[in-house]
Amino acid sequence: MRALIAQTGMELRLTLRSGEGLLVTLVIPPALLVFFAALRIAPSGYDRPIDFLLPSMLALAVMSIGLVSLGIRTAYERHYGVLKRLGATPLGRGRLLGAKILAVLTIEVVQALILVLVGVSFGWRPSGSIVLAFLTMLMGTATFASLGLFIAGTFRAETTLALANGLYLLLILLGGIAWPVERLPGPLAIIGLALPSNALASALRQTLAPSPGWPVAQLGALLLWTLLILALARRTFRWE
Repeated sequence: MRALIAQTGMELRLTLRSGEGLLVTLVIPPALLVFFAALRIAPSGYDRPIDFLLPSMLALAVMSIGLVSLGIRTAYERHYGVLKRLGATPLGRGRLLGAKILAVLTIEVVQALILVLVGVSFGWRPSGSIVLAFLTMLMGTATFASLGLFIAGTFRAETTLALANGLYLLLILLGGIAWPVERLPGPLAIIGLALPSNALASALRQTLAPSPGWPVAQLGALLLWTLLILALARRTFRWE
């Protein structure tokens, strides 16, 4: 346990020392929330923009740390041989991956607090089920952390950098983050509905609504994405 905690602390420090990591995880989601909330443009079905935007930015925060930050940093650790060496130490591969996930969860807590504070400043008030929203974010973390680690362990570091950032942009534009997928043109809406970002964002909107319900379909979609990604990672992930 002591080794796991120590490695988690190291993972946190490495993330916070990275300029790109700080930008993606702690700057972009709040900045986008402030920008879009200041425009005061609400999609149909939402009386206030913040009711749509806050769940979107919570989903974006999960994507930022799991897909982009974790994926890219792990890819370069693999490229420089760090991943192989750490996996061969008494820490072991299981606790190394566990430390990475614990660091992701810790940063997500900070992200969520910042976003909620920004949301409150724009008139958002706690509603819905916080417990359901927390469970939804955990399921989303499993999906996007798995995706980040899969890409990092399968492709070269340079390819991971481009692929993670490209997917990140795609998920923002088409995956229900910047705008509801049902408002996109036909073919793009079909693609958007299938993306895990849409499942996560729509599930958070449902759980944070005044009359929350279980987002069964969305959580099921996230579970299927996670199982699919893990099955692929099991076949392709390399430590060196």
